[in-house]
Amino acid sequence: MGQTRGEWTHRTRIFYQTIMYQVVRLTLDELKQVQHIAHQTWPSTFKDILTPDQIQYMLEWMYNLDTLKQQYQRGQQFYAAKEKDRYMGFTAIEVHHPEKQKLKIHKLYVLPEFHGKGIGRALVDQVKVVAIEEAMKTIILNVNRFNPAVSFYEKYGFRTVKEEVIDIGQGFVMDDFVMALEV
Repeated sequence: MGQTRGEWTHRTRIFYQTIMYQVVRLTLDELKQVQHIAHQTWPSTFKDILTPDQIQYMLEWMYNLDTLKQQYQRGQQFYAAKEKDRYMGFTAIEVHHPEKQKLKIHKLYVLPEFHGKGIGRALVDQVKVVAIEEAMKTIILNVNRFNPAVSFYEKYGFRTVKEEVIDIGQGFVMDDFVMALEV
């Protein structure tokens, strides 16, 4: 595994083939890939947790290109795991959020066909690299309390520090755990 300026190259075995992929920082022009991955992952991730109407509402609210571009321009950093031109997963993070020395993971999703292949772990590793480079003490995130990803985050050392219900409009709420990892 090689490292170049905070970006990692990973090898993983998928379908009995070894592939090489990198976790790279995305440019503004690549945010369409974030939108594509979100639209591919959300229906299967949340089908047993949220109504189809809430899934659609949240995708339109959180993943329209104008919103993603605004987040990027306000300082969110987007990273993706990719092999050549194939994007497999992404994360969006923000340093000093909500306060100094905290890094927030706003989003982290992996295409369903790559679950269990180390892509999520590689993205979390990239977040840790940024946290260390930026002298952050804590990584925080919100995750739906019924999302199986809770156990993924626990496996990598995150712990639940509080619960919150956030009104997001249209009669919908986000029923989340706030999780934290000391760096």
